[in-house]
Amino acid sequence: MTQEELGYVLGVTKGTVANWENGNDSIPLRQVVKICNQYDLSVDYILGISRANKQYSKIPKLNKSNIGKMIKQLREKAGYSQSIFAKECGIAQSTLSLYETGNRLISTLTLQVICTKFKVSADELLGRKK
Repeated sequence: MTQEELGYVLGVTKGTVANWENGNDSIPLRQVVKICNQYDLSVDYILGISRANKQYSKIPKLNKSNIGKMIKQLREKAGYSQSIFAKECGIAQSTLSLYETGNRLISTLTLQVICTKFKVSADELLGRKK
């Protein structure tokens, strides 16, 4: 598949795809999920969290509120305050608060960091079912 073809599928330009491939920009989470849905890939596999491509259900739309609740549950289960958890993840506490309240969609990079550090599945955190 060419950059132009992938760009067409995702609704972005060939240049945007090139920037993702070259590491000049990170792929937005909505686009990652769209790729995974389209090609039956797991988010864990795409982000390098797992070497296995496990099959998960497709999700038509990311639910920021549900994702935020899952992040908050993970943080509380680990026994972290927002401040400490945010520091562990390399983000501001205010950003974590926006994620947890569902006012902002988690970034792809932060999702990868959280899942790697706390050994959880990105697919499951996003609400994809096996």
